[in-house]
Amino acid sequence: MTDFQQLIINRRSTRKFTEEALTPEQVELILKAALMSPTSKSSNAWQFLLVEDKEMLGKLSHCKKMGGKPIAGCALAIVVMADPFTSDVWIEDSSIASIMMQLQAEDLGLGSCWIQIRERSTTADTPSDEYVRELLDIPLQMQILSIIVIGHKAQDRPPFDEEKLQWEKVHVGKFNINQLAE
Repeated sequence: MTDFQQLIINRRSTRKFTEEALTPEQVELILKAALMSPTSKSSNAWQFLLVEDKEMLGKLSHCKKMGGKPIAGCALAIVVMADPFTSDVWIEDSSIASIMMQLQAEDLGLGSCWIQIRERSTTADTPSDEYVRELLDIPLQMQILSIIVIGHKAQDRPPFDEEKLQWEKVHVGKFNINQLAE
């Protein structure tokens, strides 16, 4: 990428990936982005579990009623979790780490997609976090936010259309309720 603005415009969720594996260098850069992400009071409550095994990725893809299918086809799934006893803003801190990994993946020319786990459930109505926790032996203390799937893009998506920006959702000075009715 040549600049951050172009990176933001080009980053789109990728749900279809090629079979090509990631290089160790790519994985390291993605993890560095997560580990360098800002956290409240430098708590670093997050932790990351990497899954590359195709059989396990297939099992993980059943973690949600809808939206888990990209996990089965990705090269790397990163389970993003945190210890809520370490930080009361673990959700925010883990969210920042998640998007930092996605931006780094895009900068490397890779695709990614955020798979929401927290507050979701499987087709059997099992909470998604319980399903993932059991599958990967994650301790009860850890809260699971998301799974970031990454791989080589098997689909081309156009850059974000700036004509569709919702400027009406931006308020200056104070909230303008009349703006919502326009």
